[in-house]
Amino acid sequence: MASRIGKRCGLSALAVVGLAACGSELMRIEDVAPPVNLEGDYYNRGVDLLWEMHSEWDGEPFRVYGKGDTSSEYFFIAEVTSCASGQCVYRDINVASRVNYEYYVAAVDTETGAESASSHSVEVYVPTPQPPPPPTSLDAVALDGAVYLHWPDDGSAADDFAVYRIYTVSREIYLLGESDSPAFLDAFVDNGTTYEYFVTSVDDLGHESLGSHLVSVTPRPDYTGELVYAYSDVPGSSGFRFQETDQTQAVIDGDSDNRHFRIHAADGHLWFSPGEGVSVHAQVRATSALTCGPGADPDCVSWDEAPTTGYLEGDITIEAGYTYMFHVPGDDGEMRYGAVRVTHYSACPYNDRFVIFDWAYQTQAGNPNLSTLPDPVSNDLGGEGQQ
Repeated sequence: MASRIGKRCGLSALAVVGLAACGSELMRIEDVAPPVNLEGDYYNRGVDLLWEMHSEWDGEPFRVYGKGDTSSEYFFIAEVTSCASGQCVYRDINVASRVNYEYYVAAVDTETGAESASSHSVEVYVPTPQPPPPPTSLDAVALDGAVYLHWPDDGSAADDFAVYRIYTVSREIYLLGESDSPAFLDAFVDNGTTYEYFVTSVDDLGHESLGSHLVSVTPRPDYTGELVYAYSDVPGSSGFRFQETDQTQAVIDGDSDNRHFRIHAADGHLWFSPGEGVSVHAQVRATSALTCGPGADPDCVSWDEAPTTGYLEGDITIEAGYTYMFHVPGDDGEMRYGAVRVTHYSACPYNDRFVIFDWAYQTQAGNPNLSTLPDPVSNDLGGEGQQ
């Protein structure tokens, strides 16, 4: 593949110093300051031209000329009037693959039409776009006020791989950012709102792959290390209610009518006792974490989607290292799902008995997903998709 920076080529004196017609004679014009330091660069199906204004430049516009390697003469491409900070740029997107283009730029005297060209032209080769492969899958982990995205490192298999681009989709597609590793944390989200994402691969020439599949995820509040005592030992701190924010106290009085459950203890055992209108799933799962988010071990195991059936209103025994799913009424009376993972407990009758657990609560009514939707859909939105 040719170098992205174009090669410099000399121009004839006729092109360097503008000429103006006057009757049958040619009058030499030398008072138009030419552009200087012209450079050309290919990137993502276009040629970018950059030049600087001469120290004697007096606000004249510039004209861009170019030709392909099959053309013998230059043709006019565009006039550039907007420059900033001593530099001008122009992007030519009307280019074809496997063609070598040559460009020069000239300053124009608007009163006489005289042109003063750059001291050299630049050659830029336009290659055939060959994007890296897109990620073959995409996973999204719901966190408290954040979403953690991760995917297989498929793009890096290409020698010219540069970055991944991460997009979110609402009514429009928005570029969130780039990452040179197969992970991204979106910390600008709201709990209880569903977001959709996809990821593309990009090479060092800006060629972008098709997008991965779309994945949907709904951030939700969670809390680590909640301590709840047994009702018979410390009744005022034996109740629990899932909260939409960890700024609100979740541990409440065990006699509160608002409790989602309270802890009971007897005969060396502890159990969850659901409150009014609350049910707990009959099955529990052995897990290594509440959520397998950023920094999780490769063999991390979590329970991210609550079942929609199979809930019971009776008590359930507490065991460390297990996740329990609850179906509870929210503050508005709508039913929601919550997860509790027990990390430690003490059932010793000679001391206050307690349970320590992590919890997550899906604030979007009826949404059983504590992490991500299980069935991603196909995505035809991402990237330019030209192989």
